[in-house]
Amino acid sequence: MLLQGNLAANKKTFPHGIKALADYVHSKGLKLGIYSDAGYKTCAKAQPGSLGHEEQDAKTFASWGIDYLKYDNCNNGDTKPLQRYPDMSKALMQAGRPIFFNLCEWGDMHPARWGAAYGNSWRTTNDIEDTWDSMTSMADQNEVWAEYARPGGWNDPDMLEVGNGGMTNDEYIVHFSIWAISKAPLIIGCDVRHMSQDTYDILANKEVIAVNQDPLGVQGKKVRMEGSSEIWAAPLTGYRTAVLLLNRHAKDEAQITAHWDDIGLPAGTAVDARDLWLHKTLDTKFTDKMSFNVTPHAARMFVLTPLKSQMD
Repeated sequence: MLLQGNLAANKKTFPHGIKALADYVHSKGLKLGIYSDAGYKTCAKAQPGSLGHEEQDAKTFASWGIDYLKYDNCNNGDTKPLQRYPDMSKALMQAGRPIFFNLCEWGDMHPARWGAAYGNSWRTTNDIEDTWDSMTSMADQNEVWAEYARPGGWNDPDMLEVGNGGMTNDEYIVHFSIWAISKAPLIIGCDVRHMSQDTYDILANKEVIAVNQDPLGVQGKKVRMEGSSEIWAAPLTGYRTAVLLLNRHAKDEAQITAHWDDIGLPAGTAVDARDLWLHKTLDTKFTDKMSFNVTPHAARMFVLTPLKSQMD
């Protein structure tokens, strides 16, 4: 809603205002995101957008203590994103508070090619749904733009559906694993107040989050596909490699083999393999390849570390 030309909190929903909410969220060690639109009205419920009021709204967001802005693309008078998004980018940089800027223009104008000049992440896809087909489709569309991701600027295949109930636990593990190796922003999309233990265990997996947050910042890609079997890989700091073995088949178990020449390891390299979902380092030392049976709609995720003797 608006108050004297400035955005204001709905008093029924936020009786103490957004600043009080931000302070509470920050006290829990979390960050607070907010939604606006690079148009005259938002996509849903026709709330005021920020088009033409970028500087004013950016200062408001900063004064409230906002950490993240999702900036949508509806009701824009048929103007192109590059006519609108730069203005909010400039306004945020002058607002006096670091605010992560997500360009949510649905991948329409290929924002991976230009988004880094204006934002911290950019949607490469339309809206995700809480289904296996939607989730894997978002992953496929996002992977195309892997070469454009870099520290400070990330491809965004939309929020996480983990915990919303439309997929199995194994499918949610696949979801979180792909987003992590893809260096996608990990935006929780479920109600954190009522999440199950299974959901918490997925979203709080520090080893998988560490792959997502690795300082090297290289987005993982599919390096081999055979039918419904896929191998994804990404280099990590410390000469390590993240590997995801994914079985997209709905019914059949698959034996999936990752070859070193596919995932970027030199021939003859022996490695320790850390299973990120079992939380243990496997006893076997692998050389040149590794094979595992993977159940339907499931994945195995590893970090491979060359043995110290080969690093000397």
